[in-house]
Amino acid sequence: MADGKLATRTVSYVILDLDGTLLNTDGIVNEVLKVFLLQYGKKWDSKKAHRIVGMTPLEAVSLVVKDYELPCTIEEFISAITPMFLDQWCNIKALVGATRLIKHMRNHEVPMALASNSPKSNIKEKISFDQGWKESFSVIIGGDEVAMGKPSPEIFVEAAIRMNADPSNCLVLEDSLPGVMAGKAAGMVVMAVPSIPKQGGLYSSADEVINSLLDLHPEKWGLLPFDDWIEDTLPIEPCYFGGPVIRGFGLGLKILGIPTANLLAENFSAILSEHNSGVYFGWAGLSTRGIYKMVMSIGWNPYFDNTEKTIEPWLLHDFDENFYGEELRLAMVGYIRPEANFPSLESLIARIHEDRRIVEKALDLPIYVGYKESPFLRTPCN
Repeated sequence: MADGKLATRTVSYVILDLDGTLLNTDGIVNEVLKVFLLQYGKKWDSKKAHRIVGMTPLEAVSLVVKDYELPCTIEEFISAITPMFLDQWCNIKALVGATRLIKHMRNHEVPMALASNSPKSNIKEKISFDQGWKESFSVIIGGDEVAMGKPSPEIFVEAAIRMNADPSNCLVLEDSLPGVMAGKAAGMVVMAVPSIPKQGGLYSSADEVINSLLDLHPEKWGLLPFDDWIEDTLPIEPCYFGGPVIRGFGLGLKILGIPTANLLAENFSAILSEHNSGVYFGWAGLSTRGIYKMVMSIGWNPYFDNTEKTIEPWLLHDFDENFYGEELRLAMVGYIRPEANFPSLESLIARIHEDRRIVEKALDLPIYVGYKESPFLRTPCN
């Protein structure tokens, strides 16, 4: 879905950050630190996790030791926690849109570099889950190969040198503020994909801020556009999940006229961390009622300024009664747009109904309609 705009500035090379930009490492970091800190009788505060985003490993460790007043040296901390991380890299997953981006650039022969504050050996371990990733990068450079990590521009300048590229001809994708600062200091075009929730405004120094990799339009920077949008929708790798409906009919029906069927967010932490906020769609199954078209928001509902990231499916059917407690099974198969704020309740409602119009039509397309027959939609969740 190109926006038709001419390129703001033309680039020929792409440099990608890894953790938080391409890979969902935040969940693993949180789990490892939670377990480790328990050994000292400390409780990991996930709300403070954003403080270490974009730091070098040494900087992150130093901050954790200081914040939690741990009775160990930085060296002892690193020695103890490194094996715990190595055991978890096999469980790492790509963020939605990452593999699509890498394949697109590779297929169009756009030179790519991977530049991460992580040590080079860790980078190779992290990307080994996908056979095509390593071969897609002409340059892979780790934080242990430069004197200073981000926000120093050194790692990006070095990546450009190794690609024989002029820094001004490079596009950097970053999720952290230190990474954005490093890219700009290197004289490069910088696109931010913030990993810190609801903090996009902090990234004003970036040339562009996008909600997720699914919202990236390479043509803005003189690169070839994606060609996989269909009828204002983007197919994604199917995601299946479900659980009992806990709420949604009350507030959603009263204020918006739309009875959502909300699931308990804490049961789907992996889904919430792997998928950026936005509007998705697919099929929904209720064992006693049938299979229905579904449009769903994942995020914070900025108009209502929610403090918790939620999953709110809207089954596109008029029900005579609510179905609280019933098992709802979902097959999420496509993406429409990023989550957005609206100037008025009327404009929000209008956009929601436009989402419905798009989904009603799209789910009849061959690429989506087959998922309606998925056995998962008819099988009770465990």
